[in-house]
Amino acid sequence: MKCVTLFRDNDHCWQAFGQDPDKPANVIDTNQYMIRSGDSAILLDPGGMEVFPAMLSALSREISVDDIKMLFLSHQDPDIGSSLPLWRRVCRSDVKIYLSWLWAGFTAHFDRDAAFTTIPDEGMEIALSHDVRLRFVPAHYLHSSGNFNVYDPKARILFSGDMGASLVPPDKTNGSMFVSDFAGHIQYMDLFHRRWLASTRARDAWVAQVSKLDIDILAPQHGLIFKGDDVKRFLDWIAGLEIGTGVNAMNR
Repeated sequence: MKCVTLFRDNDHCWQAFGQDPDKPANVIDTNQYMIRSGDSAILLDPGGMEVFPAMLSALSREISVDDIKMLFLSHQDPDIGSSLPLWRRVCRSDVKIYLSWLWAGFTAHFDRDAAFTTIPDEGMEIALSHDVRLRFVPAHYLHSSGNFNVYDPKARILFSGDMGASLVPPDKTNGSMFVSDFAGHIQYMDLFHRRWLASTRARDAWVAQVSKLDIDILAPQHGLIFKGDDVKRFLDWIAGLEIGTGVNAMNR
């Protein structure tokens, strides 16, 4: 599994893990993220149980699992958190697990013994270290009814979950985890967003909210990562996209 450093300033670091060449072809590709500051780290959407061995191996080359103090699940999907009982087995016993209050009872089906710290609908802030605070930003109905992004104002990075997600064939990544040609990249995002997003009201509220943030990198849970001017290009593109196309099948 590939590991790419997105940001580093002394002991404050963001790293992305993904594009595992040994992943089974029928398992959707995912990005997992780690934010570290000092001797504390948080995993964002640590992944499904199928990618756990590769993810643990890649992570262990970068950090001791004892430094993982927190896990964050953006929503309830299995590709995000079905590895939860495996992570709890290798992490410290007091690891904190953050997710929406809406999904605690459902995600317990992955791990009935997990103790969740639930996030209210309006979001919240947490301290990763004495000088790094993270903001859980509401992204409800995009695509999950209880959904959050993570914003790091010091690194100027937004983990955007399924917003910006793409399904890129392995031979089309050019070995990179970053978008290099936005216009050419649209074909890998278009169908995903048209079908998986359902609420124009939620989409518009998210764009308005996120546009106020200072973002250098927008990091989705699937596919390639946006940086620089491509962040605004994505926000402009998603703001005008027709979404909820699955409804069309009910009108036939």
